[in-house]
Amino acid sequence: MNGKMVENAVGRRVPTQINGEEVIPFKGLGKHLPKGNRYGPPIYSSTQYPPDGNKVVGSLEEALKKCGLSHGMTISTHHHMRDGDLVSNEIFKVASKLGVKDLVWFPSASFPCHEPITEYLEDGTIDHIEGSMNGPLGRFVSEGKMKGTGVLRSHGGRYQAIQDGEVKIDIAVIAAPTSDPFGNANGVYGPSACGGLGYALADHTYADRVIVVTDNLIEFPCFPMHIVGNYVDCVVEVDRIGIPEKIVSGTTRITRSPDRLLIAELTARFCEEAGIIHDGFTFQTGAGGTSLAIGNFFHKIMKKNGIKAKFASGGSTQFIVEMLEEGCVDYILDAQTFDLESVKSIRRNPGHKVTSIFNCYDYHSKGNFTTMIDVVILGATEIDVGFNGNVVTHSDGYMLHGIGGWQNTLFGKNVIIPVPLFRDRIPVIRDRVTTLCGPGELVDVIVTERGIAVNPRRTDLLDKVKGSDLPIRSIEELKDEAEKICGKPREPELDDDIVAAVKWVDGTVIDVVKKVGI
Repeated sequence: MNGKMVENAVGRRVPTQINGEEVIPFKGLGKHLPKGNRYGPPIYSSTQYPPDGNKVVGSLEEALKKCGLSHGMTISTHHHMRDGDLVSNEIFKVASKLGVKDLVWFPSASFPCHEPITEYLEDGTIDHIEGSMNGPLGRFVSEGKMKGTGVLRSHGGRYQAIQDGEVKIDIAVIAAPTSDPFGNANGVYGPSACGGLGYALADHTYADRVIVVTDNLIEFPCFPMHIVGNYVDCVVEVDRIGIPEKIVSGTTRITRSPDRLLIAELTARFCEEAGIIHDGFTFQTGAGGTSLAIGNFFHKIMKKNGIKAKFASGGSTQFIVEMLEEGCVDYILDAQTFDLESVKSIRRNPGHKVTSIFNCYDYHSKGNFTTMIDVVILGATEIDVGFNGNVVTHSDGYMLHGIGGWQNTLFGKNVIIPVPLFRDRIPVIRDRVTTLCGPGELVDVIVTERGIAVNPRRTDLLDKVKGSDLPIRSIEELKDEAEKICGKPREPELDDDIVAAVKWVDGTVIDVVKKVGI
């Protein structure tokens, strides 16, 4: 099923086939160049659609039948509804009722609310998932209970796979907070407003068939048109597409942990002393508590020194919106909207722009935003002494996180990973990561509460902070200190069976996830 095993360029043994399809092992950074043309979906005639522009059908089941749902198809969804998604599970409930089997679910991410999907994996409705398998789904797959082999991609890698024809979407189902009967849709208005719909743009452009599901059907024309109706086959109106309080949080919160706050402060101080924070600089931080704290420290440094950033990229939060509205940032380039203030900001601030994953992260394109970013703040479950990073599995081997944009943002000018030295008395820095998601040559700095390790490749950064009072240490010293406190971590007990493959941003296989020995 998964072909023979070979060693790739980072010394990981990976298969040459996944789910019966040939794959390419990772060749090294920049070594694999694509060939050929982009995939093109079928051409349709406007005469095949209602002349009055009304594509509304009575139910999701009717829409799926109209779009030809059948065995073995690939069904895609987006994750802007996050843990409040009420649409994805319904697709497979319908498919199971209709007796359709061996589907491939191709989500841009999954959440705990998708635990019911395990029922459809067990009854054969779904063969396998190509997308993040978080929480309960990750545990289910890690224990070898999924029939096919999972495929994990970054957000940009997902766009790459669609446009290159590596994944052919038969039906894209797009949950849209507002839509008109023609299928023009957006995410910034309606009771289930989630912000932009950037993760669905590849789906609606390249899928054979497209269904928009909305709980806020308005008269034509719907503006802004994040989703363009000319790509849409059917529109379905339902009572609710999402649970609002689980779609976007009312507020995003900065960590209160003293250790995490220290890590955040050290990260910001490092960026200031290394000259990374300068007038016109660009940055990307996340929405986790530590990342928010780092952004807050950035904001203080910027105000103190009269510094203005050109843009903040990635996900938006109320804290980034504050920077924009206080004149500390010119633009927010928003691929994902994390809280209510950010949703409101898209409506009122001309400098808050919804953008596509193609623009930000697609590796098989004529350049992308990421290489322009001066500093990227990322997380990790594990780092090893070669600065290689893991964001998919925990040290016990369980697959509990998705890659997200992590791999894509490694191409920023300065990549910093703030992490605690240990979690639950398990060291984060190891001799070798359980799952290799990104090569260490792209990771520049590791910041912990007990010291900062700079990748020896970055002699320029080491020179800039030389003589400062920052606690600069080698990564080996940090690993040794963690092991003195916690003991040397045990290797996870894993079988030889492969439950998922990890793709690199160019579509090659960088590592695999093996079944957890139970």
